[in-house]
Amino acid sequence: MAGSNSSDEPRSFQVRRLQITDKSKGFIELLRQLSVCDSVSDDEFRDRFQELNYLGDDHVICVIEDGNSGKIVATGSVFIEKKFLRNCGKVGHIEDVVVDRDARGLQLGRKVVAFLTEHARSMGCYKVILDCSTENMAFYEKCGFKQKEVQMVQYFI
Repeated sequence: MAGSNSSDEPRSFQVRRLQITDKSKGFIELLRQLSVCDSVSDDEFRDRFQELNYLGDDHVICVIEDGNSGKIVATGSVFIEKKFLRNCGKVGHIEDVVVDRDARGLQLGRKVVAFLTEHARSMGCYKVILDCSTENMAFYEKCGFKQKEVQMVQYFI
């Protein structure tokens, strides 16, 4: 790590919460590898960041920054649904998990999912759920998830 000038220098990765400065580190570009993510101005990013920040621990976006390049290479989010079921229980919903195509195979997706799952557990959720494509089922099974029921969707735009 430190002191090495080799291009084979080990990369350091740490999972942390999204910061306002992460827009300039490729956060939006990373989301584009997952789904449609149009241009987001600095003002729009700041406003949405503040809106989500206001929700505190009820909506957490985590990122992994490559300590060598400073680029955001993985992200995911979890929001906490408060229910009347299960003695006014809570459910964690994991969304928007993506790892940069150049950083896949480094177990970063597992780190993101573990961070988000542990956050849901620490918030007192009785379960954490997510939707995924058939192609990603094996990955989530390795993270401790199992298939249950079927997802349905209705898009408005």
